Amino acid sequence: MKIPVGRIVEWIQANDVALAWTATASMFVFVATLIAIPWLVTKIPHDYFIRKKRFRVPWSNQHPALRALLVVGKNLLGAVFVVVGMAMLVMPGQGIMTILVGMVLLDFPGKYRLERWVVTRRSVLRTLNWFRRRAGRPPLVVNEPDESKTSP
Repeated sequence: MKIPVGRIVEWIQANDVALAWTATASMFVFVATLIAIPWLVTKIPHDYFIRKKRFRVPWSNQHPALRALLVVGKNLLGAVFVVVGMAMLVMPGQGIMTILVGMVLLDFPGKYRLERWVVTRRSVLRTLNWFRRRAGRPPLVVNEPDESKTSP
């Protein structure tokens, strides 16, 4: 099905404000991810991925209501990162890295194992350690993936 060029131009003219907002939001998110992702990667403890179990969350000793609020906020932020990352797969930005950061923020069963599996991929680890090296942080230490296991 071929859409006539005139109809496309009409649609663009009818939706120029929405397109301008979308372009502005895309540029803002692109710049924000250029800043946020390297910063977040440098905050990961260098030995985070060599432990069999997760670190305790920093706010685990807080009042239960505050802890619940922080967990909900962290999960909402993670969901936003995942959705924005998916949008960046077709718009300007670091889509895959943004999705990965969102996944790190989300809480779900098996997440730590999945994180460890993703980070042991050579290209992912190389990219994360490049960010860390530029920030003067030690490289992430990971166990080499077991050759007999290729999935999380």
